[in-house]
Amino acid sequence: MTTASREPGELLRIGELSARTGVNTRLLRYYEAQGLLAAQRSATGQRLFEPNAVEQVRSIRMLLDAGLPTRVIGELLGCLHEPGRLEPCAVPMLAEHLRAYDERIADLTSTRTALQGLIDAAT
Repeated sequence: MTTASREPGELLRIGELSARTGVNTRLLRYYEAQGLLAAQRSATGQRLFEPNAVEQVRSIRMLLDAGLPTRVIGELLGCLHEPGRLEPCAVPMLAEHLRAYDERIADLTSTRTALQGLIDAAT
């Protein structure tokens, strides 16, 4: 059966999920191994995903693009009830990561200033 002819609610094979999300199958297997994505198994051992896995993968990608590690994403998945929108329960963890990034940026800025000072003193 092709992807186009599937009935709503039918399970998706990993290749179909990959085609719908643009995420390669290797990453989908990794997300499953990390507990971010659940798959059932067919009688022949193929991974089968619920149709809502498409939005779940998109949410995982959104959180990865924001710089969050998969460990944190696993904790935040319970705060996703609408596609692309986190609930307020995610705010404390996101704020913690934002503070950490701000500290890293400050450290890098300080390092850059020191390096620029060395360059300026050498020229």
